[in-house]
Amino acid sequence: PTGDSSMVLQAQEEIIEMKDVFSVKLKRRRFVGQKKGGTLLGITIFKCLNKEENKLTDCAIHLNNLSEDHCQSWFRHLKEILNGFQNRPKSLKVFVNPSSHKREATHVYYEKVAPLFKLADIKTDVTVTEYEGHALSVLKECELQAFDGVVCVGGDGSVSEVVHGLLLKAQIDAGKDTDYIPTPVRAPVPLGVIPAGTTNILAHTLYGTKHAVTATLHIVMGHIQPVDVCTFSTPSKLLRFGFSAMFGFGARTLALAEKHRWMPSSQRKDFAFIKTLADLKPEECELSFLPLQIPQEDSRENDRITLLYLGSKDQWHKIQGHFLNVSIMAIPCLCSMAPRGLAPNTRLNNGSMALIVVQNTSRTEFIKHLKRYTSVKNQFNFPFVETYTVQEVKVQPRLKSGLDAKENTYLNTASAEGNYPWNIDGDLMKEASEVHVRVHPQLINLYGVNTDDLESSQETCNCI
Repeated sequence: PTGDSSMVLQAQEEIIEMKDVFSVKLKRRRFVGQKKGGTLLGITIFKCLNKEENKLTDCAIHLNNLSEDHCQSWFRHLKEILNGFQNRPKSLKVFVNPSSHKREATHVYYEKVAPLFKLADIKTDVTVTEYEGHALSVLKECELQAFDGVVCVGGDGSVSEVVHGLLLKAQIDAGKDTDYIPTPVRAPVPLGVIPAGTTNILAHTLYGTKHAVTATLHIVMGHIQPVDVCTFSTPSKLLRFGFSAMFGFGARTLALAEKHRWMPSSQRKDFAFIKTLADLKPEECELSFLPLQIPQEDSRENDRITLLYLGSKDQWHKIQGHFLNVSIMAIPCLCSMAPRGLAPNTRLNNGSMALIVVQNTSRTEFIKHLKRYTSVKNQFNFPFVETYTVQEVKVQPRLKSGLDAKENTYLNTASAEGNYPWNIDGDLMKEASEVHVRVHPQLINLYGVNTDDLESSQETCNCI
């Protein structure tokens, strides 16, 4: 201790685990404007602290010592230990979407994220995107081996574009035909997601919260979570890589919202939701899928669910009818409006997708089903809702003859050529033909924790 040696100091013992430390710095007293040198005071240790509701924060512990040799020795040894954590990134490619939500992504990055990266001695190469598809074009030309990871600061649409670009680049580098990819190769580097959008589904699913500092600290600490990814394809081409898709109500709502982008984000989404609900119409289509069966709890191996086929690999099941909505999701899709998730029966990396089929019913009953998403009640406990655990799905819309003029004007869902809207990870796509969805186990590593098991996530980040 420094100061008056006659002072009575009460010693407090604290144990710090090095797995919770992410930075160590020499502590000096400097004059105003002085950038180098200064009087040595000791060293400061920065650690990751777990708070309530899955949130992480950083905490500084100051160790006082006036000996230059002593401090340098401690500093070198602690840095050697920190450098031994293999998953922690030292260089990151960062994409910032300045248009996300209320144009807050740039502020979030430079005020909350960048200082923590700098503190952890992480080098960054930042691209502020200027148009839709900018991140995708940069990733196609990017030498990913120069980085330990990629980070996206934005909303669900931005994240979706970066995920697609990262995996598409992996296929190109592996010499794969990008028109048809039955067995894609894994992404070469992990992806970090900094929430700066409206719903932030992937961030909520990864961290259990929309909190930029929590997301940043998961990246800094190198917490790696393998995640399943889907390929969405027509018979002739790959549409994109992604985690979830909706056909029917969810896609119609997005299509209408996209036509009113002149409105503020929250207003156009509310307007599109209410208008689509008022003009509620089912889609006639045929669903084909390969079902999977999840065995009993005692057959778990290494805490992962082993999935078995029901019958042979070619045993496709078919459903035909009029459906209000069809959801295909490889992750639970948590958000503030659906705290249990849009697909609570699936997991981040169990090699399966949830197929949720809402058959034609009255508007009143459909609204009851939608309201259940905001509560803890089972949103699937309705006679018109069917759920399946699957590995592959094919959706074949039935073309309509004589389109309703009102439907064309307001919803723009099915053109004369028979193009139907799809909501793939919050991005609008229109396709006329069959869409084939496959799940690929653990195709990408994301920075984060598996919120399926909150106890394990707390154990990972607690300081003792």
